[in-house]
Amino acid sequence: MTNQIYPCLWFDGQAKAAAEFYCFVFPNSMVVSETPMVTMWEIYGQKFMGLNGGPTFTPNPSVSFFVTCETNEEVDIIWQRINEGGKIMMPLDKYDWSEYYGFVQDKFGVSWQIFKGKYSDVNQKIVPCFLFTDHNFGKAKAAVEFYTKVIQNSKTEGILLYDENEMKEKNIVKHSQFLLNGNVFMAMDGAGQHNFEFTEGTSFVINCDTQDQIDYYWDVFTKDGGQESMCGWCKDKFGVSWQIVPSILGKLMNDPEKMQNVVAAFMKMKKFDIQTLLSA
Repeated sequence: MTNQIYPCLWFDGQAKAAAEFYCFVFPNSMVVSETPMVTMWEIYGQKFMGLNGGPTFTPNPSVSFFVTCETNEEVDIIWQRINEGGKIMMPLDKYDWSEYYGFVQDKFGVSWQIFKGKYSDVNQKIVPCFLFTDHNFGKAKAAVEFYTKVIQNSKTEGILLYDENEMKEKNIVKHSQFLLNGNVFMAMDGAGQHNFEFTEGTSFVINCDTQDQIDYYWDVFTKDGGQESMCGWCKDKFGVSWQIVPSILGKLMNDPEKMQNVVAAFMKMKKFDIQTLLSA
């Protein structure tokens, strides 16, 4: 299986505005495509999807995006831009893990951690980070092990646990880095009361070339406490949302003769059925 994985951010009719904002914030970025429902953009060659899903969900800091900068000047430029209308979670300052770091929730609710570091330590400019809080606290290690087991071309690059002098509980993750199909991800546990958790506000799309791939991911994510939803959406046992999508869907949606029938077909589906979409 060779499946592309990328984040989807839920907006209330603001997907295009958000995409344009991020293209202003980050160099080497561009809007790739736009429909009334979905806007696609790339930042440093990394794909993002914005979904106009209505007011039901919004992104929150349970998933944030680490941005590695190699100079103070680069940090300052991105920090100043991303802060426009946003909420500072941790001010730009020196911390134990970075000599120059800040954490902000932007005006669309998306969370960013901007820090000075070495690109060679990550080899990916923007890295999604899962924060396991409240009832999910303490599950980061199990989640990393689960994701790297079930997703192809994946491995754990490092898990740093709190020691007994820092945290009474065992196996609490201070920081971890891992690969999912070659894409870098991070995960950590968040102690204390945060009052947010994983929602559909931020999901991850897995493009699948075959029905067998769709069946596989749907089954592994929805069993043992996961949940099925509609239109290819599901949640895993940790509450993280995934979209298990056929790679051909974009082509079908761009076909004016088939689009309406394709939409009507997949609106009735939970798990996507490729043959039904092709026949629509």
